[in-house]
Amino acid sequence: MLILAVETSCDETAFALHDGRALVSHSIFSQTVHTLYDGVVPELAARNHLQRLLPLLKECLRLGQATKQDITHIAYTMGPGLITALMTGAAFARCLAYGLGVPALGIHHLEGHLLSPLLAKEKPSFPYLALLVSGGHTQLQLVEGIGQYVLHGETLDDAAGEAFDKVGTLLGLDYPAGSRLEQLARRGNPQTYSLTVPMQHSGDYNFSFSGLKTQVSRQVARAKTAQQKADLAAAFQETMAKSLLGKTFALAERLNITNIVLVGGVSANQYLRQQMMQRAAAKKVFFPPLEYCTDNAAMIALAAVHRIAAGKRDSLTIRAQARLSIPA
Repeated sequence: MLILAVETSCDETAFALHDGRALVSHSIFSQTVHTLYDGVVPELAARNHLQRLLPLLKECLRLGQATKQDITHIAYTMGPGLITALMTGAAFARCLAYGLGVPALGIHHLEGHLLSPLLAKEKPSFPYLALLVSGGHTQLQLVEGIGQYVLHGETLDDAAGEAFDKVGTLLGLDYPAGSRLEQLARRGNPQTYSLTVPMQHSGDYNFSFSGLKTQVSRQVARAKTAQQKADLAAAFQETMAKSLLGKTFALAERLNITNIVLVGGVSANQYLRQQMMQRAAAKKVFFPPLEYCTDNAAMIALAAVHRIAAGKRDSLTIRAQARLSIPA
C-alpha cells in the first residue's frame, strides 16, 4: 500500500505519502501572496495551488523515493475549507487517480486534525478529548476512536486563530498576524491590562471571542508605545488561554477523561502549550509535532489509512464542500 494525500483546504498546498505503517514523505508550501491583503483571498489561493501542485507532487515522490506507478490509493481534503481551494485539490486528486487506475477517497479536514497527535512518537490512546483550535474552527471533540467523534462545544462566532489574526492586525502586525502576536506577547506583561474571560460562567462548553476582540480594540488607542502593545498582546493571549483551557479541563473532569490533545494551527502556540502542560496535573497532554499543526497532508494520509482499513470507498464523484459535518 502507498497512499498519496493531497491537502488544499486554504492557503497551504501539501502532499504526503504513507505506506500504511508509517509516513514515508511529505511536502508543504505556504502561500505568501495573501500578506498584501491581510487575509486569504480564495481566488488567489486556488490559482496558487494550481501553480504548485505538480512541482510539489514531484518533490514528495522524490523524497519518498517513489513513482506515480507505486501509488495504490489517493486521498484528498474534501472539506471544510475555501471551496475554490478545495475544488482545485479535489479535481487534481480525482483526475490523477482516474489516470493511474487507483481509488480516491475524500477526507474530512477536521478528522485529519483530530488524528494528527497519532503522528507523534508519544501517542494518546482512545478515548481522548481534543481541543481543536485553528483559523476557521474552535471545538471540543471527544475522540472515542476512528470515526467516533462527539462534539461537546464550539465557538459561536470567531475561531481562536481568526481572533489571534484580527487582534494582531489591530496591533499593527502584518498578516499572518496571529503568529506575530505570539512573538510580540513574549515581551509583554499580561497583568498590565485587565481583560474579561468570555463565557466563563455560561454553563456550557461553547466559546465566543468577538467580545474579547472588542475589548482589545477599545484598549488599542491607548497603547501608544511598543511596550504597551506587547503588554496588550500578552493580556489577550493569556485571556484566550484561560478561556480555552478552562472549559477543556472542566469537560475532561466531567467526562472523566485522562488524555487531552491540542490540535489545529493554533496548537503551535508555545504559550498555549506551556499553559496546558502546567494545568495538566493528573491528566496526560499530547500535541502533534509542530510541522503537523498547521494544514498538512500527513494528517490527511493518516486519516485515509484508517478509512481504507475500515473498507471506505468513494464513487467517481469529485467531493468538495465548504461546510461539512465530520463523518462517522
